[in-house]
Amino acid sequence: MIEITSLSRKFGDQFAVKDLNLSIPGGAMYGFLGPNGAGKTTTLRMMMGLLQPTSGIAMIDNINVANDPVKVKAIVGYLPDEIFLYDYLTGRQFLEFVADVHKLDRQSVPGRIEHLLDLFNLTDAADDFTANYSYGMKKKIALAGIVIHQPKVLILDEPFNGLDPQATRDFRLLLNQMVKQGTTVIFSSHVLEVVEKLVTHAGIIAHGELKISAPLSEIIERYSTLEKAFFELCETRPEN
Repeated sequence: MIEITSLSRKFGDQFAVKDLNLSIPGGAMYGFLGPNGAGKTTTLRMMMGLLQPTSGIAMIDNINVANDPVKVKAIVGYLPDEIFLYDYLTGRQFLEFVADVHKLDRQSVPGRIEHLLDLFNLTDAADDFTANYSYGMKKKIALAGIVIHQPKVLILDEPFNGLDPQATRDFRLLLNQMVKQGTTVIFSSHVLEVVEKLVTHAGIIAHGELKISAPLSEIIERYSTLEKAFFELCETRPEN
């Protein structure tokens, strides 16, 4: 489903991501881990076609991201690390706008919107301007917007930051349900406990280089816990 080959990105003379090779099977729940500045966000942005790689190729569902980013966006739901909303749309209007962008069947849209508003406990705030939402509410309406078109792939940058425990639980249940229906999910996170309970596969990146990428069971067999793998693999800087 997702195939990345020799992907690199330089800023000036420094590599943010260097020679990254990654294969994520369809229907996987993939946790992308690494310390701050490791290259997670840069990688996800290149996967969405928002940042051009210095070299290498990213393929999603056999689509070359660099060659056809519009086609990729049609099948992917993307949550960036910084949320952007139209402040003077209500939550409901925002979801209607996103549904219109994806050209969803208009008869099905109201039902989808009501389901998502209920799922994220936003029904009472649905007709308030998003400018008046708390950060957690903005995060939830953004999450609702990226799943409304039932994408084949979800790319999420720190999706659980700012969510209260109930919203975190509900969103985890939604992700599990989508994976069971065939959606492929890749998300970055620094909350190792959440990742270990949720993912089927994981990768750890440090200093722009992918240290490991494997089914979670293989990582646990080798390191006993994801936390131990993280600290062991991120502890030593690569040689210059």
